[in-house]
Amino acid sequence: MRLVWFRNDLRLADNPALRHACATPGGNSGDPSGGEQEEVAALFIISPEQWRAHKMAPIRQRFLLAQVDELGKSLAALGIRLHLLRVETFAEVPAEIGALASRLGVRQLYANQAIELDEQRRDLAVSKALQGQGVQSHWFNGCCVLPPGRVLTGSKEMFKVFTPFSRAWLKALEEDGFVIHRAPAPRGAPLPWTQLAETGLVEETGREAEEAARWPVGEAEARRRLHAFLEEAVLDYGQTRDFPALAGTSVISPYLTAGIISPRQCVAALQQRLGYRPQSKAQPGFVWLNELIWREFYRHLLMLVPSLSMNLPFKPETRSLPWGWDPAALCAWCEGRTGYPIVDAAMRCLNATGWMHNRLRMIVASFLTKDLHLHWRLGEDYFMSRLVDGDLAANNGGWQWAAGTGADAAPYFRVFNPTTQGQRFDPDGSFIRIWVTELKDVPTALLHQPYEWLVQQGIEDYPAPMVDHAAARIRAIEMFQELERK
Repeated sequence: MRLVWFRNDLRLADNPALRHACATPGGNSGDPSGGEQEEVAALFIISPEQWRAHKMAPIRQRFLLAQVDELGKSLAALGIRLHLLRVETFAEVPAEIGALASRLGVRQLYANQAIELDEQRRDLAVSKALQGQGVQSHWFNGCCVLPPGRVLTGSKEMFKVFTPFSRAWLKALEEDGFVIHRAPAPRGAPLPWTQLAETGLVEETGREAEEAARWPVGEAEARRRLHAFLEEAVLDYGQTRDFPALAGTSVISPYLTAGIISPRQCVAALQQRLGYRPQSKAQPGFVWLNELIWREFYRHLLMLVPSLSMNLPFKPETRSLPWGWDPAALCAWCEGRTGYPIVDAAMRCLNATGWMHNRLRMIVASFLTKDLHLHWRLGEDYFMSRLVDGDLAANNGGWQWAAGTGADAAPYFRVFNPTTQGQRFDPDGSFIRIWVTELKDVPTALLHQPYEWLVQQGIEDYPAPMVDHAAARIRAIEMFQELERK
């Protein structure tokens, strides 16, 4: 028997591990050699304690488990049984998989590589344990378009700057190409599937109707969102992507994080939509492709630079930055009570929906690190605890970029002004009025600096700005200048 271990790759289509497991002689992958088809089973491991240790947001856990139900049902229709195990921590996983392999008579394990350090260590331990039982392990690239290690400098090192990485990535993609593989054909009669809620493996699997409607699961839904974006918005993406009140982004990040759709499928769909693969900023669609390459950049970095999984900055010299500690300020930021409307709207949106527009992520990250002078790890952890698309590589990369500690980070003197950012990217306050209802009656001309008007009107339910941005900016720059002088 062959066992496919699903993790953050909860899909049938373009799943290398599943495809190779099903590629038995006489099976369903077009092998003409004949021979007996080997049985294939699947596995998903539920690890609540480990998820909590990794700050996985409850909304992301619910989304993930809802997709596991969808995956189990889809696999059952193909005659493949999905086995579910509850294993609290990664340390217990090798023994549990070994026991399952013995019960089922597994001879080979198939899985797509993890890029995070703890997960890599777990997988190595699993391979060693299974090897002792005579079980072979096979690992594939299922999370990136190009595997980590494929795009390196001339000295065979990971790029530290995005632009040359992007050029090398595009060149490597032209050289290597890729093929999108469909879901495997049925391997036998359909099997029954027991809903996760009925197994007793988890305490809570249900989602509120609003949450389920906002984030439906399933590969078909992921493809629908992708194709709707490509048909309606990708050509204008460069002009609309920074405005949170507009439907200018794909909003498929939760589906990429859970592996419901692959980045290869995204690149292939873009190429099909345009009739070509864009290579430069002058070509329509390139700006969105470039965002996918940023995702690749951060994922390659995470796998090749283990310290990024250990709460350490990419730039070692920034470890000694004198970040402050102010629990009250952190709480105000988390709750959206800073007195800066665009920051507060963004944080309240995150808390209510589990998602935040990318421009807003940059604004609130800059505010936490450069205005409040709080450690970027506090923001990184809070995002992970709230985001439905929480992904260590992208989240860590984004926070270190904003804080000035990461690979190709924003220059330390680049400090977003939260007032002008709001004026520029939410000029009429459409987004702010949705989430900061205390400001719904403020005249548009005053909306981004409403405090004096609120005082004049006798309105006291919205706070004054918690810091003076100009003074905070100067202090942030001084922090880095002092570091340079040491």
